[in-house]
Order: sequence, then structure tokens, then C-alpha cells
Amino acid sequence: MTKHAWPEAPRRQIEASWHRSLAAGIDPEGTSAPLVFDLDYIDDIRQAHPLQPLLPLMSQTLAGLADEIGHVMIVTDAHGRVLWREGNTAILRRADQIGLADGHQWEERKVGTNGIGTALAMGRPMHVYSEEHLMRVLHVWSCSGAPIVDPDSGRIIGCVDISGTARTLHPATVALVTAAAKLAESELALRMHERDERLRRRYESLRGRPGILLSPTGRVISGDPGGRLGDRVPLMDGTHADDPDPPLVFPAHPGERLRASGQRMILRDGTVGLLESFDDGYLLRTVPTATPPALALSFLGDRPPSVTLGDREQPLSLRHAEILALLALHPHGLTAEQLSFHMYGDYGNPVTIRAEIHRLRAQLGNAIAAKPYRLACPVEADFLAVRRHLAAKDPAALARSYTGPLLQRSESPEIRRERDELEAQVRACLLRYGSPEHLWAYAQTTNGRDDYEILERLAALPPTDARSAAARTRLA
Repeated sequence: MTKHAWPEAPRRQIEASWHRSLAAGIDPEGTSAPLVFDLDYIDDIRQAHPLQPLLPLMSQTLAGLADEIGHVMIVTDAHGRVLWREGNTAILRRADQIGLADGHQWEERKVGTNGIGTALAMGRPMHVYSEEHLMRVLHVWSCSGAPIVDPDSGRIIGCVDISGTARTLHPATVALVTAAAKLAESELALRMHERDERLRRRYESLRGRPGILLSPTGRVISGDPGGRLGDRVPLMDGTHADDPDPPLVFPAHPGERLRASGQRMILRDGTVGLLESFDDGYLLRTVPTATPPALALSFLGDRPPSVTLGDREQPLSLRHAEILALLALHPHGLTAEQLSFHMYGDYGNPVTIRAEIHRLRAQLGNAIAAKPYRLACPVEADFLAVRRHLAAKDPAALARSYTGPLLQRSESPEIRRERDELEAQVRACLLRYGSPEHLWAYAQTTNGRDDYEILERLAALPPTDARSAAARTRLA
């Protein structure tokens, strides 16, 4: 890519889009958007999409204007895959040459910077003019796209776009497609409220009104007057990992699937809920559960890290021990992004964390809850016990419980900080309040073995004391 091919002062959003596109491996010399749908099935795909009933509304708003001025109107799904288009014959023939046609995909990671893909990537309306496109074949085109957000799920479900030649498409077109997107969202919201009301009437006819009424996407509609569940219960089961082949059927999203009726789930207040189908939505019933077994973490000293769940002790890999230590240090929970940052700093990848959590859950079952990730059972950790003894200024308990540094092989920035802080506080407490017995116990730990000040204190004991002789030997 030569420097003179781009405007001298690109817009910040366009420059960011170029970086994303090049990082995705987009070739600026590409010739067309890829065809990703089997056109024999596109009618079925259209019928399953929530924007299908709104197409006449958007067509009435935009298609007539697009046809009149020689542009093409496009409606895509959330992944930039073209579901519908309208325009006059001449512009549609030109659009066919670059894949601006049914079944082709216009995500940024497929074709680079463009009005559809960049609007979807940024979650806001975008106008992309001529040479702002990354692929040179698109430099004769300009396009204005606006994402459409489903008010029920809160997610982007599609994009509406007007595309035309650079000479005729005015940047103000973005205001027109934005208005069309907002009109579609308003109609979706109206239909959502009508569905909610039908569900609510059906629910209120039930004797005793068992459970909490949820929409198909997990919005709380009725039955939770205290608001303990918040506005929404997560009904998606899975991660948000990037998926090279996103699903075709709404409302699924990359890496996710809807929970099945009859499935149990841990709610955000720690109780267990049982999900049951109800009309077009769900009923969520809370079920009594036995007190879960405690999770005991042994992460201090020279021994390999281990975990005991109930009466079963298991060894842990360092990475899994790091995850459990961070969750124990943050009882309110951490997102995959936060866990990734605490473990690897700016170079972390949340996808890696989600995969490790999945493996850890296979080992520990429901001891780890999600959204955010947190420990969902009582926790007994040796390093947390040391913290309590420090707060109580109890040198005897501290000397017994502190057997060495926290996960001493860990390079996690957050664990290193906690490890260094804990070591410094234990040493300071024992030097101030500890007896020779307590100091001798600390001298058996990794860092205490060669601690000059600790050894000097012990060397000052009577010469007949074996601890004095050992300390003098180490000092020498």
C-alpha cells in the first residue's frame, strides 16, 4: 500500500478502521466481497430474521429515493451479510461486480473499511467516501450505513445502507439511513412491548404465579418486585469468542447458544434457578440447594498449588491456580477482559481466559459462576488466612500459616503485586511483634532463609540455642 493512495489527513475513525482491516489480513487489491450464503436458502434465512417484517417500512423510507437518484439500498444482518437490496437495474449491475449483492458479506474483517462493516464494527452510523475504502476497487463508491439495535436483546441485529458512486452520494445521506434505522428500532420496540403485554396477561392468569417471567432474551417482565435479578437474566450459554462462521439464525451470536428448558443456572444473588419454557418466553423458578462444599486453596510456599473441593484434593496447573487466586482476591467477580489484564497485562487475550475457565469448570463443576466470573462457594485460602492474621496482628497464627511466597512461579502482574505486598507485611509484623520462635518459623521460608535482619535477631539468642548457631552459620 503506497502512502499517496490515502488522503493526507484521514478521519480518526477511518484510520482506526484501516488498522483493524490490515490486522485482519485484508488485501487492498481485492476485487469483491465474499459470497457466504447458499442463495438456494436465502429466502429461509430472510424469513428467520427479525427485520423481515420491517422491510416494507425501510423500503418505503429509502428504496424509492435510492432508485430515483441511482443508488442501491442494502439491508444486512449483524455480520454484514446482505439479505435484501433494492435499486434500479443499472446500479444493481455495477453492484454485482463488487459483491454488493444478496448473500455477500461486508464485515470489516472480510472486505476492510466500508459503510456497512465499519458502522457495525463501531456501533454507530458511518459515511465512507471513495478513497476512504481500503480496497481500491471500491474507490468509485461511497456508502452510508447505520446499525440497527434490537431493543429486546440490546444487540445489533443488522445494518441499513445506501451506496452509490462517489460523484453522486452526498455525505448527508448518513442522516437519512440513521433515521431509517431509528424508525426500525422504534417499530421493534413497539412489537416488543406488545409481546410483553401478551406474555404478562398469560402469566397473570396462572394460579399463584410461580416463578419469574422472562422474555425470550432473558429480560425480566414480571414476578421480581424486589428487583433482585436486575433487568435481565443471561440466557446465553457460552463465550463471546470470535467465530469465523457466525450462525445464521437469530438470536444466536458467535460462540453462544440459548439455554434449554429444564436447565439449571446460578443467578447473580447466588441462588439456583430452573428454566422452563412458557408460551414465547420463560419462567425462572428458584430451587432449594444444599450448601456447596468449601473450596480450599493451598497456594503458599514451595509445594505445588492444589485445591480441595469438599474432601477431594486436586493438583492445579499454574495458570488455573492464578485464575482461582485472582477470583478469591476479587469476590465480586471479574470479566474475562479483567482476568486477562490481571494475568498478562496489556498482552492478554480474553479468549484464552474463557478457554481456561471452561477447562477449570470441568475440574471444579459449579464452583465457578459466570457473568462475571466468580467463586460460587465458600472459599478457604491460605493467603487469605494470612491477610486475616495480619489484620489481627497475631504473630503466632501468622508464623504458623505463612509458609512462603504466594504462587512464587507466577508472573501475573496482579499476583506479583499481592505476593510482594504480603511478604513485606508478614516480615514487618513478625519483626515488630514476633518472638524468636515466630522469627525462626519465618526463617524457614524461601525469602526468610537469607533475611539479614531476621538472622541477626536470631543470632543474638544465647549461644547454647541451636537457632542462634544456625543463624550465625547463615550470616557467615
